Amino acid sequence: MELKQEMARSLLKTSSLSVRTKLLHQTGLSLYNTSHGFHEEEVKKKLEQFPGGSVDLQKEDSGIGILTLNNPSKMNAFSGVMFLQLLEKVIELENWTEGKGLIVRGAKNTFSSGSDLNAVKALGTPEDGMTLCMFMQNTLTRFMRLPLISVALVQGRALGGGAEFTTACDFRLMTPESEIRFVHKEMGIIPSWGGATRLAEIIGSRQALKVLSGALKLDSKKALDIGMVDEVLQSSGETECLEEAQEWLKQFIKGPPEVIRALKKSVASAMLSPLSCK
Repeated sequence: MELKQEMARSLLKTSSLSVRTKLLHQTGLSLYNTSHGFHEEEVKKKLEQFPGGSVDLQKEDSGIGILTLNNPSKMNAFSGVMFLQLLEKVIELENWTEGKGLIVRGAKNTFSSGSDLNAVKALGTPEDGMTLCMFMQNTLTRFMRLPLISVALVQGRALGGGAEFTTACDFRLMTPESEIRFVHKEMGIIPSWGGATRLAEIIGSRQALKVLSGALKLDSKKALDIGMVDEVLQSSGETECLEEAQEWLKQFIKGPPEVIRALKKSVASAMLSPLSCK
């Protein structure tokens, strides 16, 4: 057993990837930096001006982390501070060596409605908006590189950026009454957190085009039919469906953390970042 675990540790360090893929999967490496006109510290200072809500992380002894988007008065929309806290939690998870799995959910029986539009409008200029997009693409790329098997638990609605966030997880679970909807077209925009490309990876380009161009409402049955979600849970209550999601995830994280993390790393290394040109 010790030999097998040592082999798993070695895989995490020396997986035979192309240089380009290695760069994309290095912990802490961002897609955008100053060479792209992206200055992280400047955008952080702007986002700090818009408080509200929180991103909470609970780490269980089972090796499962529970990441909760907590801004229920605004359907768990991301305030400026929540954008920053999400990055902080991702960094914390990068250093959680005992972790094996992660469940992402929203507080009070809803997932997330995306960005708090008041904060987005207050950023002021198109350049600020582009910088925020770069910030979230960087954060979600680091999130996807985590050597944890991740599951989006969709209760209530996942709209706009919330729908995009679900595509950054390895799996998606829905409750019977929940829905996922990419509402971007109705707002005169396109998905800006990398969700369009990730959606095409999950359900195929033709289905993704239908979902995005039609701003289709994906209820649990439709989402299951097209392969957007992996299972529809039986429970709807906040506590009950979280317990059900944990039990669902446990079937994939049995074993030592080194092995599970190496497996996730190995599978992830087979793909380039969805935001990169192939």
